[in-house]
Amino acid sequence: MTGSTRATGPYLPDHGDGGYRVAHYDLELDYKPHTGRLAGRATLSAVAAGPCARVVLDFGTLTVNRVLVDGRPARHVHGGGKLRIRPARPVDGPFTVEVRYSGVARPVRSRHWGELGWDQLADGALVASQPIGAPSWFPCNDLVRDKAAYRLSVTAPSPYTVLANGVPVDRRTGGSSTTWVYEQAEPMATYLASVQIGLYERLPLAEGQDVAAPARLLRAARHDFARQPRMMGVFEELFGPYPFRAYQVVVTDDDLEVPVEAQGLSVFGANHVDGRRGHERLVAHELAHQWFGNSVGLADWRDIWLNEGFACYAEWLWSERSGGPTAAVHAERAHARLARSPQDLRIGDPGVANLFDDRVYQRGALTLHGLRARLGDTAFFGVLREWTDVHRHGTATTSDFVALAQRRATEPLTAFFRAWLAEPRLPAR
Repeated sequence: MTGSTRATGPYLPDHGDGGYRVAHYDLELDYKPHTGRLAGRATLSAVAAGPCARVVLDFGTLTVNRVLVDGRPARHVHGGGKLRIRPARPVDGPFTVEVRYSGVARPVRSRHWGELGWDQLADGALVASQPIGAPSWFPCNDLVRDKAAYRLSVTAPSPYTVLANGVPVDRRTGGSSTTWVYEQAEPMATYLASVQIGLYERLPLAEGQDVAAPARLLRAARHDFARQPRMMGVFEELFGPYPFRAYQVVVTDDDLEVPVEAQGLSVFGANHVDGRRGHERLVAHELAHQWFGNSVGLADWRDIWLNEGFACYAEWLWSERSGGPTAAVHAERAHARLARSPQDLRIGDPGVANLFDDRVYQRGALTLHGLRARLGDTAFFGVLREWTDVHRHGTATTSDFVALAQRRATEPLTAFFRAWLAEPRLPAR
């Protein structure tokens, strides 16, 4: 093996390398909010599938200062979003890479989704990486199916609060700065790794659940997220146990186009908090991603409906359980909207430009509602709970889901799934 990009999937062939997998990322970051300067040390514990004379990492525009492989200096070339490393001797089996780097962190520019990754706010920073923004702030194997554990240590000026994936394990203040340390033990895809830095105050909601928000938004956030613990209980009943040790919500002082998904953490803009629960469906959507997308991850980006269709259907289920319109009413409305839309998208393979097309979300939810009608509630929710149990902290494909649903069905489902996922024309309800 040479370390070139191998078996990465058809949608993003220039991202990630299938020749090795990363077991653990240890990230040490120092951030200066007023200048945007980021200094970092990333240590990757990885396993090569065979002899590799070259290790290739995805990495953006930050300056690489030093590279070690298994503790030894290694030659490297950095450019075009790739860090190409040539170890002193080929790696085979377990190996470590340490990269020291610095500079002003900037988002990754993408063709279809704008700027992604580390973004400087008016007073702080946020990370929104889906699907290819992770290399903006750390060197990584940016392959969606390559999930790893993380330790994130972030130093920032002491007035700022730092939130990251996982659970806090340490906080140390020295001089005018504070170092926050989080551990994410459950495997996580690179695009879900996240750091949020701001002038936040913490609001406990329930054990293992809290909200961080600017002081001016705390009262509205208290009201808008008050039903989240009840929502968590409903989703645990329908989908199985919550898959992580904690769940954090961050409300930024800036407006955001849409909420930001991360593992064990969701980020909402100031515009998503109105003190009237006007965006509660988004609260449900982001919470549901902890089961569908974060714990049960994608093996391939073409199966994005497994993330977004399931999270969209969770919005309808919460509405049904909380006294709003039933899932059937939402399904009828969504079908009417889709019937007026172009009939040219196969949601089971939408193409890279359409990964986040709203039709993937809505038609994905309709697929699940149609499956529920065929299986009945007992079998259908049994499928969802088995899905989140069997693939907990792993990855899965559409074929895996179809096979699981078929085992619970009393009739063949091949034509049903073909019509909803593989054909562009919207099926009748």
